[in-house]
Amino acid sequence: MSHPHPDLGPPPALPDGGLRIVALGGLGEIGRNMAVFEYGGRLLIVDCGVLFPEPDQPGIDLILPDFEYIRDRLDDVEALVLTHAHEDHIGAVPYLLRERRDIPLIGSKLTLALIEAKLTEHRIQPTKTEVVEGERHRFGPFDCEFLAVNHSIPDALAVAIRTPAGIVLHTGDFRMDQLPSDGRLTDLGGFARLGTEGVDLLMSDSTNAEVPGFVTSEREIGPVIDEVIRTSEQRVIVASFASHVHRIQQVMDAAAKHGRKVALVGRSMVRNMGVARDLGYLKVPPELIVDSRDIEEWPPEDVVLVCTGSQGEPMAALSRMANRDHPIRVAQGDTVLLASSLVPGNETAVNKVINGLTRWGARVVHKGNAKVHVSGHAAAGELLYVLNLTRPSNFMPVHGEWRHLRAHAKLAALTGVPDDHIVIAEDGVVVDLVDGRARIVGAVHAGYVYVDGSSVGEITDTSLKDRRILGDEGFISVVVVVDSNTGKLMGGPEIHARGSGIDPAQFEQFIPQIQKALEEKAADGVMDTQEIRRAVRRTVGRWVSDTYRRRPMIIPVVLEV
Repeated sequence: MSHPHPDLGPPPALPDGGLRIVALGGLGEIGRNMAVFEYGGRLLIVDCGVLFPEPDQPGIDLILPDFEYIRDRLDDVEALVLTHAHEDHIGAVPYLLRERRDIPLIGSKLTLALIEAKLTEHRIQPTKTEVVEGERHRFGPFDCEFLAVNHSIPDALAVAIRTPAGIVLHTGDFRMDQLPSDGRLTDLGGFARLGTEGVDLLMSDSTNAEVPGFVTSEREIGPVIDEVIRTSEQRVIVASFASHVHRIQQVMDAAAKHGRKVALVGRSMVRNMGVARDLGYLKVPPELIVDSRDIEEWPPEDVVLVCTGSQGEPMAALSRMANRDHPIRVAQGDTVLLASSLVPGNETAVNKVINGLTRWGARVVHKGNAKVHVSGHAAAGELLYVLNLTRPSNFMPVHGEWRHLRAHAKLAALTGVPDDHIVIAEDGVVVDLVDGRARIVGAVHAGYVYVDGSSVGEITDTSLKDRRILGDEGFISVVVVVDSNTGKLMGGPEIHARGSGIDPAQFEQFIPQIQKALEEKAADGVMDTQEIRRAVRRTVGRWVSDTYRRRPMIIPVVLEV
């Protein structure tokens, strides 16, 4: 079982007839899914998604894959295949198209419609090719066959990539719901046919590799949602992903059945559901939808609100309602339904929202106390089924944190894939498929690119470290005036502090220590302002640490006269 090594160097040249695979995101994390395939000097990209920030990344809006590996080769990109329209698979597309606007986008009808709506906001008109399951299309040396897979959004696809190096089956995100609400099954027959033809490398969704058995059918959720809406005495507020068409359909059906109106809250929710309705993926009963701005005119018992915020995102509608920072006020007797799974790492944020809503008197129904969501990702039993159907010569788990990738690798070994044919990679690790064997051959840089407001890539890990220090410990600024010729102290020090928790009066007692340190530097003939700043920082830092056991950011300012 091959695995990454911290000392991996740059990869060698790709051998003739070999296929190279480099994941720029999605390995060791839930999000940023992006894989680059290279054959004969040409590139094919599968997915281009974002990762959402964690609490220790303050101020960050989105995290993108690093395009540096392909930046000088964008003209070699034949196409960008999008397996489905979740943000962790399409969210970074606008940022990639800023660098080359005519990269052909390949995807299903709904996927392309949702990404086109997103690109409109970025003033980008994409070049696109719509595909359906069962079709084969050639993009340069890449012969791509598309297969239907069931997921928590309609129109998801797997892609089989054929080159002279062999067949790679990339499942995308999938599950094997045998009674899907839209009747669209995962194409197990197609998987089996590919297995008979010979899958040289299987790249398969690992998110639920630790979960035993099979995922519950989507149809079992409908009656629970119906019961929640039927028994609620006042408003029902449903929080879901803005792309979960199946779940919104179930909510609308239940609302219509019980005589309630539905209001969509949030720009992304309104946009996505509008696209899904126009394309026929969302069936909306007549006169069911009302404008959220008019919602207060309706009796609470006649209303269902559908909004974003099921993951505790700070700026999403539900979080703002919990914080009393939204025009819609949660009131005693309201019911809030969190109709989505919990993305790993979001537990604290979601619990904070639940507590905030409960504080205002709402009853909160979530996955922990009711069956209101099923995962869109295959559990271990389904993953074993696919491994046995496809019988891959080589296996590479994708889409998951490290524990998911390891668990999926163990499943592959149980089905008979030899250990030395199982490749566990991480972002940036280069895997070559040559002569029927997949091997790790090197690594390229694949770091985080942070989006902060309108800036892309300007925030670094050092900047984030500074933000964390400022948030946790505050800062102390020290202003001193020195003689430019002698380095002697001419004025100050003047000390200002914010968020440090230190009484300003205490600084008065400490000023003589700073003066003494600077006098010693001047006596040693030190006139360099950088060295004087370092002396101030060391002196203040040592005093604060010894006295208060704290480590605020210290900002020395040296003025020369």
